[in-house]
Amino acid sequence: MSNDTEVDMKDVELNEVEQEKQPMTEGEAGNSYAISPVSEKNGIVKLKIPDEESKFTGLSKEELMKVAGTPGWIKVRWALLILFWLGWLGMLAGAIAIIIQAPRCKPLPEMNWWNYGPLYQIGDVNSFTKSSDLKGLTDKLQAIDELKIKGLIIGPIHESSADKPEELKLTDISKDAGDLTQFQELIKAAHKRGISVVLDLTPNYKGKEPWFTDASNTVIKLKSALVHWLKEGVDGFLFYGVEKVSTADPSSWADVEDLIHKHNQTESVEKTKKVLIGVTEKSSPDDIIAVLNETGVDLLLTGALRSPSVLNVAHPVDRLYSTYNQTRLAWNIGGRICGHLASLVGLAKVKMSQLLLLTLPGTPVFNYGDEIGLEDEVAKNPTMLWEDYENVTKSKKDEFSTFRKFFKAVSEKRSKERSLQHGEYIPLFRSTSAMAYVRSWDQNERYLIALNWHPTETVTLQLKHAEIPEHATVVFNTSDEEDVRVLNLAQLEVKPEQGIMLKFPYNP
Repeated sequence: MSNDTEVDMKDVELNEVEQEKQPMTEGEAGNSYAISPVSEKNGIVKLKIPDEESKFTGLSKEELMKVAGTPGWIKVRWALLILFWLGWLGMLAGAIAIIIQAPRCKPLPEMNWWNYGPLYQIGDVNSFTKSSDLKGLTDKLQAIDELKIKGLIIGPIHESSADKPEELKLTDISKDAGDLTQFQELIKAAHKRGISVVLDLTPNYKGKEPWFTDASNTVIKLKSALVHWLKEGVDGFLFYGVEKVSTADPSSWADVEDLIHKHNQTESVEKTKKVLIGVTEKSSPDDIIAVLNETGVDLLLTGALRSPSVLNVAHPVDRLYSTYNQTRLAWNIGGRICGHLASLVGLAKVKMSQLLLLTLPGTPVFNYGDEIGLEDEVAKNPTMLWEDYENVTKSKKDEFSTFRKFFKAVSEKRSKERSLQHGEYIPLFRSTSAMAYVRSWDQNERYLIALNWHPTETVTLQLKHAEIPEHATVVFNTSDEEDVRVLNLAQLEVKPEQGIMLKFPYNP
């Protein structure tokens, strides 16, 4: 069909549908915007559409290649290329210079899980928990975890009668403490929080001496018990009177030591290493060094810090640190047998003692309740005071809340700062009533600790050392009253029964 025929058909259809439609004139439209048709036939309007403007499409490939080959553009390209490589080489040289000139980081010392935070000793489970069993201890793990505790020392909880070796059952849990299922749940819950569990397996803990007279038979039972508790997931063992059994029967004790330490050789994960902790009443540095060498324990708790003279406190710290790597040093004041911290030093010196233990090089060990200033009663295992106890007065609650808050803050600081975890120990000052020292590690912030045990006299410390700047910022102050935030280290005044921790930056 031709184009003319198609137009005729459309005209017919338009006439049938729109017979009354006519082109509008200017008068009919009522305005001056009438459409002026170019041509019109039976209602068909034909408009003339202007041609679209031509668009710029850019240069063709041939034109671009022609322009790019001109001498001007060639010079520009070479200049940009040279500038790029010069800039790249300059940045590379600068990075190399920074790496060469920057001080190298000191490699971290080898550490075990028991070196990263305090240990917490719970000798009598019944006195510590409200429910008087291991289940109650599991319920209190959150409160313990808040103190940044790295390990629990539990027990003894095994069956034993005073001075009766025939009734010793090292693999059986005393009914007063709970049962094996509760102990397994405790280990599982503690490990979930990153807290290790150490078992006090001192055989004759109810008798006059920690070990029975016939040590050989006891060690035979002990070795099988060690295997049993290691399978249950225990992370270490503690023994009182280690110097006595190691001297009385060195070969049997060597078997115990080998059993624990050989177990470590098969373990590749740091947290699974087992710790052997000994306890002795020896207090002189020379005696402590001798016991460490004889027994081979990983940590040794001693009476070194239970001295009425501060000079005798500072001396063993200096002596032991100069002799041993701090990973083998352990510090405690209270304990299962000797009692609680507050009863040994007095409430006024609880915060000072907490500050001392948590900042010395090594592992601090606290007796349960030392964080709140718990005092001994008739026995050395007083009932732990919890905030939900109704028979605790408000003033007493406020008191132990203050102690706990301070303990928590210092322990948290220790867990974050390398200088406090494994930094060097630099003694600055010591007298019969005061001592001061610095903990520093590589390029990290330094911490200065100053302590004054005198009950009435203020001590002025003239601290002069290459590490010491003119001023330092106060981090912790054991005094309840507000104090200035920046102190002059050339004339550092420490008030009676006050402890201060200050910080200052690394100065290359």
